[in-house]
Amino acid sequence: MKHRAIQSPAGSPRARTRLLLVILCASAVAVSGCAERKAKAKTFPWSTAAVVRPRPLGVLTAASDQADEASPEFQIDVPPPPSPLAIATSAPQRPRVPTAPSQNAAARPEPPQIMPQLTPEETTAAQQQTNVSLSIAERNIAAAKGKTLNAAQLDLASKVRSFITEARESAHAGDWMRARSAAKKAQVLSEDLVRSL
Repeated sequence: MKHRAIQSPAGSPRARTRLLLVILCASAVAVSGCAERKAKAKTFPWSTAAVVRPRPLGVLTAASDQADEASPEFQIDVPPPPSPLAIATSAPQRPRVPTAPSQNAAARPEPPQIMPQLTPEETTAAQQQTNVSLSIAERNIAAAKGKTLNAAQLDLASKVRSFITEARESAHAGDWMRARSAAKKAQVLSEDLVRSL
């Protein structure tokens, strides 16, 4: 039968570390003393600095000791540095008010859109795929038209209609890649809608 040595909580390294930390904190507080009792350094008036003369090194006599006692204490008149909080003050930010669209904004032409250059074969394939996807999506939307739809189904139907509109606009602009992509999205969402009915 083995016996384990039971350590007291005060004998563990962790407890010793805590005790040492408490002792250090207490001694730091005791050594620092009270802030009100500390003697404040006197300031040196620089205007009297011309009167000060250096003393030669040598043996101090009793007369020089008496002169030291009679000599005036010098104080430094140095103004404290400005507080960083006082410098950082500024006026509050003005609220941002959206400006009304000007009439010139309506006269601006739309920015040009970058469309990929397709070969005639790729353009024909994209047109066919767009038309097939659009016809499937429209057929599925028509099948759901007479039925009562819940909120999720109404959201799907709305998205399908917006993708159909986007596909038609892109096809009208000649952007067959974008039209094919929007038509495919409309087809997939409309198939999800029909499956949920």
